[in-house]
Amino acid sequence: MNADDFPTPDVDVDSVDPDSLKHRIDAGEDVAILDARMQSDYDEWRIDGENVTSINVPYFEFLEDDVDDDVLDRIPDDREVTVLCAKGGASEYVAGTLAERGYDVDHLEDGMNGWASIYEAVEVDRYDGAGTLLQYQRPSSGCLGYLLYDDGEAAIIDPLRAFTDRYLDDADDLGVELTYAIDTHVHADHISGVRDLDAEGVEGVIPDAAVDRGVTYADELTTAADGDAFAVGDATIEAVYTPGHTTGMTSYLVDESLLATGDGLFVESVARPDLEEGDDGAPDAARMLYESLQERVLTLPDDTLIGGAHFSDAADPAADGTYTAPVGELVGEMDALTMAEDEFVDLILSDMPPRPANYEDIIATNLGQEAVDDEEAFTLELGPNNCAASQDSLAGD
Repeated sequence: MNADDFPTPDVDVDSVDPDSLKHRIDAGEDVAILDARMQSDYDEWRIDGENVTSINVPYFEFLEDDVDDDVLDRIPDDREVTVLCAKGGASEYVAGTLAERGYDVDHLEDGMNGWASIYEAVEVDRYDGAGTLLQYQRPSSGCLGYLLYDDGEAAIIDPLRAFTDRYLDDADDLGVELTYAIDTHVHADHISGVRDLDAEGVEGVIPDAAVDRGVTYADELTTAADGDAFAVGDATIEAVYTPGHTTGMTSYLVDESLLATGDGLFVESVARPDLEEGDDGAPDAARMLYESLQERVLTLPDDTLIGGAHFSDAADPAADGTYTAPVGELVGEMDALTMAEDEFVDLILSDMPPRPANYEDIIATNLGQEAVDDEEAFTLELGPNNCAASQDSLAGD
C-alpha cells in the first residue's frame, strides 16, 4: 500500500512538526518514537539520541483489524509516543490505530522527509576573525556549512541545493549581500547549492583541482587554486589545497581562525578515501590524505578551529553548540593524527563504513553530468552521509 493511500483515522490525531520534536530532544526530554518504516530503512537511518527511545514496528503490522498483542506490547503505554514514517501518511494511520486503543500518540509531520528539512544556524563563539561566523547544521544527515558575514558582505561554504532560498533569506535578514558560494570539493552525499546560488547572482566558487574530474560547468564559475583569497568585508577566506578524500579537496581558512575542512577532517574522524577511485585507488588516496593532514592542517596554530562539512552521532558539540574544535585538541584526542603513515593508511582502510546512499548519482549531478529536479535531488540525499572513515577505530582512549 502506498503511504498516500492510507485511510484517514476515525479519531483525531495530533501532529508534531519536525522543529518542535528536535527542540524536545535537544532540551533533554525523554522522547519515545515508533518508527513505522521497513526495518531496512530504519537500520540505515533513524532519529536517535541518548534521551530517545526508538522502536521499529513496520506499518503493515497495523493493517489488520486485530493488531497482534505482541506488537502492542512493544509500544509504551505510560507516556506519549510519536509515530513517524517516510512522508507522514502511514504514521498518521498507525497513530490513529493506536489512539483508538487508548495510547497517547501523535505523529511527525512529513515523516523523515520533514526531519531532513530541519536546518539550523549556530554562531561559532570561538571564531575570532573579522565578522561573524555561523555554522549551518542539518541533523538528519550531519551536513554542515558555514556563513561568514562582515561589513555588508557574506560568503557561504558548502551550501546545499535544498536550502538555496534559506541562504538568500538569511543574508537579507542580516542586511548583507551574499557574494560568494564556495564548495570544498565534489560532494558524494548531497547536491551542491553552488550552481543554484550562482544563478541567483552569487559568485560560485569551486576548487580548481576538482575540474579534472569532469565538471561540465567549470567555465561558468570561479575556480579556486591553492593560496587564492576571497575578501568578505574585512575578513579573508584562503584556499588551502588538501587532497585525500578527493583529488580536488580544498579547505578554506576563514580569516586565520577556522579551517573549513570539507570532508578532510572532522571533529571525530578523518575522511574516507575510496569514494572517487574506489577500493583500488583508496590506498593512494589515504597516503595523499595523510600528507595533507600532516603538512597543511596540523601545522596550523593549535588554537585554529577545525570545522568539517559533516558530523556523526559520535561527535560531541562544543559549548557553543557547534561541531568545531581546536586543531591542537583534536591531535590530543584522535590517535589517527599522530600515527606513522603506514599505520594511518592501514587503519582507515580496515573498517570502511557503507558508501553514502545514491553517491554515484549525486556525484554525477554535482559534476553536471546528470540533471535532476528539486524533488529528486532532495530524495537522492536522504539518509546518512557516511563520508568519514569509521569512528570506532580512530579516536583515542
